[in-house]
Amino acid sequence: MNPVEVIEVSREAIYVTLKVGAPGILIALGVGLLIALFQALTQMQEMTLSFVPKIVAVCLGIIVFMPFMLATMMAFTKTLMDRIVALG
Repeated sequence: MNPVEVIEVSREAIYVTLKVGAPGILIALGVGLLIALFQALTQMQEMTLSFVPKIVAVCLGIIVFMPFMLATMMAFTKTLMDRIVALG
């Protein structure tokens, strides 16, 4: 395996990691922004108010986006295994 192929596999791995992690991170960002806005408007500074809705939303988002995440990971794994066989 030459250095160009190693860099290409590494690049694809980073891209897949971003694709799989993005739904949870973006949901946490959106819910956190809404909670922060609510806290700023009402001047309620309760720590659990920001943590509990965010963790519930992220868990639900991961459940909803799980088929997409699994399909992305399976496609990457299949491609990687095909490359391993081709090196053979």
